[in-house]
Order: sequence, then C-alpha cells, then structure tokens
Amino acid sequence: VCLRSGCQIAVSPDTKNFAVDWLGVEVTRATLGIIGMGSIGYKVAQRARAFDMRILYHNRNQRGKEEEEAVGAHYCEKMEDLLRQSDFVMLVVNLTAETHKLIGKKELGLMKPTATLINISRGAVIDQDALVEALQNKVIRAAALDVTYPEPLPRDHPLLKLNNVIITPHIGTATVQALRMMAEEAIANMLAVLNGQPIPSEVFPK
Repeated sequence: VCLRSGCQIAVSPDTKNFAVDWLGVEVTRATLGIIGMGSIGYKVAQRARAFDMRILYHNRNQRGKEEEEAVGAHYCEKMEDLLRQSDFVMLVVNLTAETHKLIGKKELGLMKPTATLINISRGAVIDQDALVEALQNKVIRAAALDVTYPEPLPRDHPLLKLNNVIITPHIGTATVQALRMMAEEAIANMLAVLNGQPIPSEVFPK
C-alpha cells in the first residue's frame, strides 16, 4: 500500500517535496501466517525466514518436525489462531469446494486491524464483498491481491477505488524463466506418457 501511494506521490505533477512522517510497516520480525503449506507455501516460508519473520502456518496436514525447524515454522491447527496472531496473512491454497470463500467477514474480523491480507492463490478463496467492507471500515489495514474474481475486475468494482489495496494481474509466475520451466515440465510429462514411463508431475484424483 505504501508502494502504491508512494509511486503516486513520486510521479504526481503536484509533488514538491516528500513528507518525512510517511511511514510503512516493518516486515523484519513481523508474524507471517501462511494458509496452505504445500510446495509454494513452503517456498514462501523459506524466503520469509531471511527477513527473520515469525512464521505460522495452517494446513490440512502438519509438516514434519525437520521441515518445520528448517524454516522456523509453527503449526496452527485452527486457522482462527493464525488469523489472530499474524501481521501478514498469505493465502496459498488450491481453489476447492472447501476453500471457496475461505476468508469471509468472520475471518477478516479475527485479523489484527494492522494486518495485511495477501492472496496469491485464486480470487474466489476470498469473499470479495466482505473484503471491500473490511478495507473500507479499516477492519484490516490493507490487502495485496495477485488474483481476483473475475479477472480482470469490472472497471467500476469498488476494490479498484480503494487506496489500501494493491492489485496485480495474476503475474505470480509471469517471468520468462518460470514459463520456460513450466513448458519443459509439461513436455517431460507428455514424453513420459508416450514412453510408458512414470509421470513426473502426475496429479492423482481425490
């Protein structure tokens, strides 16, 4: 949010000086709550440890002690406990019937008023109407969304009018290197099928 308003201040034709009392929120030693500790969530935890963050996580299954200790992560069996304690809450879950609107009015109300909600999973994991209300009423401090529903949002959507939200166009994997790796992985899977070999990235139906 500071990034968004800071950019506006920096490029505005009306800016004559920068305010000295314009302050953001410190990431170092803050508490990060990760909802969904799969491979991506775990990679997030590895990076957060470099900022000396306290890491909480909620997942269907608890990770092994060695994996937890490697990143300094603490398991929250109840998502509510994670929400109450976290300065930053990051959503890294698949969109399923169970995770549809996983974060709604009740969950937002459990978060700190100084907290930021970050969604890098799918837009429908959050009840967007409830999020708009929470941001408007300062129930939480801010939100950073790489995903919404629909994508893109209608140009008159209230989320686009708020100054305490950053929205990016689903670009979490939008690098040349990432797209190349995904293409190579897809090719490796196809070749394995054609050659009757085990599929490297096989998805098993639930």
